[in-house]
Amino acid sequence: MSLQDTPRSNRLHIGIFGKRNSGKSSLINALTNQTIAVVSDVAGTTTDPVYKSMEIHGIGPCVFIDTAGFDDIGEIGKLRVSQTRKAMEKTDIALMLFCGKPDPVELEWVKTLKENRIPVLGVINKADVLDNAEEVRRSVEEDCKIQAALVSALTGEGISEVREALIRALPSDFENESITGRLAGEGDTVLLVMPQDIQAPKGRLILPQVQILRELLDKKCIVLSATTDKLEQALASLSRPPKLIITDSQVFKAVYDKKPPESMLTSFSVLMAGYKGDLEYFVESANAIERLTENSRVLIAEACTHAPLAEDIGREKIPSFLRERVGQGLKIDTVAGTDFPENVEDYDLIIHCGGCMFNRKYVLSRMEKARRANVPMSNYGVVIAWLAGILNKIDLP
Repeated sequence: MSLQDTPRSNRLHIGIFGKRNSGKSSLINALTNQTIAVVSDVAGTTTDPVYKSMEIHGIGPCVFIDTAGFDDIGEIGKLRVSQTRKAMEKTDIALMLFCGKPDPVELEWVKTLKENRIPVLGVINKADVLDNAEEVRRSVEEDCKIQAALVSALTGEGISEVREALIRALPSDFENESITGRLAGEGDTVLLVMPQDIQAPKGRLILPQVQILRELLDKKCIVLSATTDKLEQALASLSRPPKLIITDSQVFKAVYDKKPPESMLTSFSVLMAGYKGDLEYFVESANAIERLTENSRVLIAEACTHAPLAEDIGREKIPSFLRERVGQGLKIDTVAGTDFPENVEDYDLIIHCGGCMFNRKYVLSRMEKARRANVPMSNYGVVIAWLAGILNKIDLP
């Protein structure tokens, strides 16, 4: 997999925030040495956030988020600012642009970014035309309690300083180093059970399967793949049981019943839950299923926005499993993509997909929203294992 093939969800997300016409798009162009963002003297040129995948030396694969100015006005302006706030949920590091001493609106945005646990770097843009540039920098650093750099996107002044500051600000927990963690190492035999049902793209594997397969090959594991109906044949072809079996969550119980006692078992969804979010919280939250009644309300959230088909795990299978246990009156809402409710207090449980299409920051921001509302939040694979009665028998990364 080449660097340009790195999925956007695995890249560092760098959000550019500031007022209209503060030079956000120009800064992105200067940082990347490319014209990737539209630049104009007209305030409000950038409307919806623009996501651009790039590579920065010292940082690696990343995504720049060029946001609309948070001082936009009018009804459309309010919608643009709302989209800028949503972009914050995906931001790993924020660059906050200033063209003068910080005003109350800018101070409030810095405060909000910090409250969302986002490292903030100050950038005093257009430093080549500011008579009091050093004074502005001191004011930004003192008032906002952040490091600030003097930059001119036009001349390139200070751009290298911003790049170095970005490297220093890399979150220590940015993307777990491994999806499979301690479960697999060099020389281990791993069996992947991958039913190709109606939801699987024709001629392709789904993203979690691709990512995990690639990681196992990088770890120099011996990898064997089979569909569910060929599981027994695959096991019989091996001279000894595989150390690890990774299955699609939908067939968790069927694979558990047939696996050798020596083999560890987990699922693609469970592995992605640990890679993208807080697996311990997902596991703890699954116990909320025990408290569900027909008067309860459940939210199912998936990252993909594909048109639902028969056998859909989020819209069909998990709701069916839950209603078989709780009762047909159980209320279940489903959202897809970025359509996640602002207020989740009315739900008794949230069940999220593996989140392979989202970056880790975005999944964690959803989990934090659920925690603040005291709503348990779990994961597709974890919930299916709980319902099958094998959650305490599978292996976690």
